[in-house]
Amino acid sequence: MSTSERYSRQILFAGIGKEGQKKISEKHVVIIGAGALGSGNAEVLVRAGIGKLTIVDRDYVEASNLQRQQLYTEEDVAAKLPKAAAAQKRLRAINSNVDIRAIIGDATPEMLEELAGAADLLMDATDNFETRMVINDAAQKYRVPWIYGACVSSYGMSFTIIPGKTPCLNCLLKTVPLQGLTCDTGGIIGPAVQMVIAHQTAEALKILAEDWQAVRTTFVSFDVWRNEYNQMKMGKAKNPGCLSCGTHPTYPYLQKENQTKTTVLCGRDTVQVRPAKPLKLSLQRFADQLRTAGYKVNGNPYLVSVEMEEERMVIFTDGRALIHGTKDLAHAKTVYQRIMG
Repeated sequence: MSTSERYSRQILFAGIGKEGQKKISEKHVVIIGAGALGSGNAEVLVRAGIGKLTIVDRDYVEASNLQRQQLYTEEDVAAKLPKAAAAQKRLRAINSNVDIRAIIGDATPEMLEELAGAADLLMDATDNFETRMVINDAAQKYRVPWIYGACVSSYGMSFTIIPGKTPCLNCLLKTVPLQGLTCDTGGIIGPAVQMVIAHQTAEALKILAEDWQAVRTTFVSFDVWRNEYNQMKMGKAKNPGCLSCGTHPTYPYLQKENQTKTTVLCGRDTVQVRPAKPLKLSLQRFADQLRTAGYKVNGNPYLVSVEMEEERMVIFTDGRALIHGTKDLAHAKTVYQRIMG
């Protein structure tokens, strides 16, 4: 199959053309997360003919993923295939000309620094803010653009971050309310996922084709159920004193002391997970959210206990949690971030 035939409709688009298609085919994109956003972003970019894709994910395919994670099948669920491996297999069947690398594991600061140094674009498809902040610092340190994206319930948001030009995610935390429910506590519908994917991949193609003037400079958010769509200008959010992108950056989220800490409790089938910085949780509100999401919840003024299929999670007001029923640190961290966001 000839390249000109395969990408003919994309080449006809004035924003890309032959020169833009050539540039796209030479670029390396790293997608962190192979869930709803990651699988959708990966498919669009592989079909668009990027040169190389690296996709990182630590989880495996579950039945609840099939409602919105478009690369996976019932066979993947039955085989408990790691998402990165299942995605790689499917993507290679879609476009064998793309160099596709799957990394099955946690996106650590060390890994993301290595990947950022060899990438043309980083794409956020994670489910937690700890990893996003590490992506942000790695992108700033190695001067690589990255695209933030998130969705929960019927709500989604996206922002394109260009080091040296736009505010970074660390800057935005003081301006935009980014944290809230997770898919495990607030649910999610497919159209919200697809809308975020459309925004992220449109920006990705602009960057890969090097049409920098077309890159969106606003923070976009929407609610597809309530028919709401908003854009915010973010230029004034850029903070010269930001430790991630300011005049004297220290890249704090690449440092070990700012990472979630996990410990197996001696003599117990339990992992303790402690956030990098203590939280101040409203246990009653948190318990109500979990009950609404269908979890069996008990508690008192000091803690909330959540029953899951295989584990029991006890959360304290400072964000510390005990994951009972496992000694696997990586799995415990995944459970924690699914519930806590």
